[in-house]
Amino acid sequence: MLVKEYRICMPLTTEEYRVGQLYTISKHSHQESEKGEGVEVVKNEPHEDPVHGPGQFTEKRVHLSSPPPRPTAALSPQCSFLPKFSIYIETKYEDNCGDSENIFRSDKILGDHEVSFLDIAFDEIPERYYRSPEDPRYFSSAKTGRGPLREGWRQHTKPIMCSYKLVTVKFEVWGLQTRVEQFVHKVIRDILLIGHRQAFAWVDEWCGESGAAPLPAVPPRVTPAGPGRPTPPRCRRKGLRGVRSPCAGLGPAGMRTPGGDARVGRV
Repeated sequence: MLVKEYRICMPLTTEEYRVGQLYTISKHSHQESEKGEGVEVVKNEPHEDPVHGPGQFTEKRVHLSSPPPRPTAALSPQCSFLPKFSIYIETKYEDNCGDSENIFRSDKILGDHEVSFLDIAFDEIPERYYRSPEDPRYFSSAKTGRGPLREGWRQHTKPIMCSYKLVTVKFEVWGLQTRVEQFVHKVIRDILLIGHRQAFAWVDEWCGESGAAPLPAVPPRVTPAGPGRPTPPRCRRKGLRGVRSPCAGLGPAGMRTPGGDARVGRV
């Protein structure tokens, strides 16, 4: 088991981010579905969490058409690895610059875990995902007047909020555990960084909308295996399910707003 905490600051309020999240997830899912991949929204309904209070329950299935890492692909003919693999993401949001310590207060965490700050402006992303209009160092919002983001922006920007994500990855297969768990964390880190960059760069598209506003259309279903690429019956890839409230996570999450709402996610 490998546990890491990611902290991602955004030049938004938590309420703005709630809307930006929904818009970004929907738009990104539509783009990926055109490649034979994507996110299928199974459920999206109000939810009352016994610990964190009111929120939004969202269940998603992530469909993959691109090949998995080689160690994982080697096991897929028997699908024996699936019951031994899990990703659990717990997220809390606050209107601050990421300076809340021990925000999760979880007794389930064994020992210390790594805390990593993700800077949407200055952390590197894979070159193939770079788009200059989505670079926070150069983007300026016509509607909000926010941006570009300069060095030290987290200490001087108002408004500002932080998404705290506690990510637990388990891959209990002897000989592959460390390598696969580290690989999954790297993928999650890239997804979080790219998704949050896009949420800010697209702010003029969703700013002023509400959570009930129309979002980019997403096909109701995507097919993991494209034409001519049938999946063998015994190792048909299962969708990874996500449970999140009060709103869906970026990229591919409890959430805490000023009112104390929280979100717990499981993929």
